[in-house]
Amino acid sequence: MPTYTCSDCNMSLESINCSCGTELVHKTITNDNGDTVQVAECPNSHGKIKSPTCCGIDMNPE
Repeated sequence: MPTYTCSDCNMSLESINCSCGTELVHKTITNDNGDTVQVAECPNSHGKIKSPTCCGIDMNPE
């Protein structure tokens, strides 16, 4: 289970689950303009969301 941690304040969040109950998987995608975005994606193809943020920055999984 990934733990997302803020690099500024060290707040952490464990596990993000899809509505189907499956743990979301951390991925990095590239936008049309070339910027990379961290997302949490359902491995059962139910979609993806932007990874959590804290202190205005992306929380990275450990």
